[in-house]
Amino acid sequence: MSFFKSLMLAILASIFLTYVFGASFLALFDVDVVVDGDYIEPIKAITASALVVVVLIVVALAIVLSVFGSIIFATMIILGSVALVAIGVFWPVFLAAIVIWLMSRDKHNKQYA
Repeated sequence: MSFFKSLMLAILASIFLTYVFGASFLALFDVDVVVDGDYIEPIKAITASALVVVVLIVVALAIVLSVFGSIIFATMIILGSVALVAIGVFWPVFLAAIVIWLMSRDKHNKQYA
């Protein structure tokens, strides 16, 4: 499953769950949402809370990706430094192997008619 497909499914699931739990909460406890002295319809109140939940999910996703991204970045730095140290230590061996390979390879002479 691709990343964006998973993200969209998570957002839809959060909106659905927020709507279901919000509607049951408003109906069960007979809660009225009031803004500036005006009663807000239950659907609008649930929609506002669903949008807040989506924003929180996106922020949590950014935090998680940045943490894992930094872990992956640090791992790549460590592996790169180990590779460069290995090349730095063994460069004479690599140089000798390249020279031997260049001198011992088969040379095909083209014969012209």
